[in-house]
Amino acid sequence: MWRRATLLSSLLPSSKASVLNQEKGRIPKKEKPPFITFVLGGPGSGKGTQCAKIVENFGFTHLSAGDLLRNEISSNSENGAMILDTIREGKIVPSNVTVKLIQRAIESSDNDKFLIDGFPRTEENRRTYERIIGAEPNIVLFFDCPEDEMVKRVLSRNQGRVDDNKDTVRKRLEVFTSLNLPVINYYSQKGKLYKIRAVGTEDEIFEQVRPIFAAVESLLKLYDDSTRSNKDLLIFKVP
Repeated sequence: MWRRATLLSSLLPSSKASVLNQEKGRIPKKEKPPFITFVLGGPGSGKGTQCAKIVENFGFTHLSAGDLLRNEISSNSENGAMILDTIREGKIVPSNVTVKLIQRAIESSDNDKFLIDGFPRTEENRRTYERIIGAEPNIVLFFDCPEDEMVKRVLSRNQGRVDDNKDTVRKRLEVFTSLNLPVINYYSQKGKLYKIRAVGTEDEIFEQVRPIFAAVESLLKLYDDSTRSNKDLLIFKVP
């Protein structure tokens, strides 16, 4: 845990750096930069369940890219109509559209700690996020789950769907792996990736997650104390 905490210290948001780009007429930037966690994992990896536990235990706000798109469609806005038409045509919603929905959700929230679930799925997603937001995530969680286990979970939870058979689920997983692996490798090379072995009970898996966010919580408190004292941002080192 101490080694991880030391690594996390270098990933804290800087009080002197802009995290969100500001444009005329946009919601004003937060004085305190948000702490962003990307949450990645294939269908059935259990990341949604673990996000709920992180929210409950550490007070993060959970933003699902899929939910944001569905909410925008339900709003009957012009943007929502475009998203719906894109999906109906079997096309992928442009990355900049999804990123701007994420950005709006961050800027309009009173919280400053976010889990972004299921995004980025591709390198193009990642590059677009970093271009629009102007920053990388602070940390990235990857729920690493064996394919057979993910297939079993998806088939169990989605009984009755037309595409609920092993072949189609495995194809979905193949697509996910091919597109998402470069993103995972990128953040691993950056030293921001925390791999969770997503096998066992929900509580057993969370015991791998808990130390990461306990360290984040402690370091963010030190960060808050230092900025409130008008001191330079400390380089935190956990003994």
